[in-house]
Amino acid sequence: MASAGHQFREAIKKNDPLIIPGAINAYSAKLAEKAGHKAVYLSGSGVAAASYGLPDLGVTSMKDVLIDAQRITNATSLPLLVDIDTGWGDSNSISKTIKEFSSAGCAAVHIEDQVFDKRCGHRPNKQIVSIPEMKDRLKTALDARIDDSFFIMARTDALASEGMNGAIERCGEYIEEGADGIFLEAVISIDQYKEFKKNFSVPLLANITEFGKTPLFTQSELNEAGVNMVLYPLTAFRAMSQSAENVYNSVIKDGTQESLLDIMQTREELYEVLDYYNFEKELDDKLSKE
Repeated sequence: MASAGHQFREAIKKNDPLIIPGAINAYSAKLAEKAGHKAVYLSGSGVAAASYGLPDLGVTSMKDVLIDAQRITNATSLPLLVDIDTGWGDSNSISKTIKEFSSAGCAAVHIEDQVFDKRCGHRPNKQIVSIPEMKDRLKTALDARIDDSFFIMARTDALASEGMNGAIERCGEYIEEGADGIFLEAVISIDQYKEFKKNFSVPLLANITEFGKTPLFTQSELNEAGVNMVLYPLTAFRAMSQSAENVYNSVIKDGTQESLLDIMQTREELYEVLDYYNFEKELDDKLSKE
């Protein structure tokens, strides 16, 4: 059976572009797979918010993200791309991170050039490390690969502080170091993707997150600009959260959930996603033999 990294690379080749929705937990990943997606994503911001109720300010650890990643890879066959922030520390930490996520069945990671005390990529006051320091992060990550097909992407936040020329310079250095792809964060113009593709041929990821710096470009526009992967990191989570908030408010206000039934997934639909009846049959068979 092909490794998760190989599956991810093949998905990039076969989809133009590859759509990568965010999944905040194992069940969300199963829903994405049921919908026909070819890969899923675990956001560091999503882990902080959904699993720990914390902001995306570098407060969660490698182990915090790893737990959710393992749950997703155990629940679905889709290749998983994981946000590992800055790698959570020095070279030893980065090396351990790559080995742990690879062993957990993940297909790919992206590591960024912000300082260790990082911020959300669409917030102000981001600070980035020097090119040599980021290249050291990449070299450590690449050297730590257990499987050569494990996909290591370099994310740059340089657009906000160094402009497109600075970002292009950095991307060239990161690619030369061996990065398998580039995540160009907080893009504000479709022409910036085009400019990147004039200079480089490696796979390019567009982060189409809502309410941020990047306009909600269509997949057709991004394809024409040469983008290879389109990320929707928290789209489903935002919709789920708004729905949950509406439900909590409605139950207090109305004293019943009856008016909400038409927006709910039914018990049978849940069972279908979980393959509930087969699990139940296995349990019944086991009990009947005891």
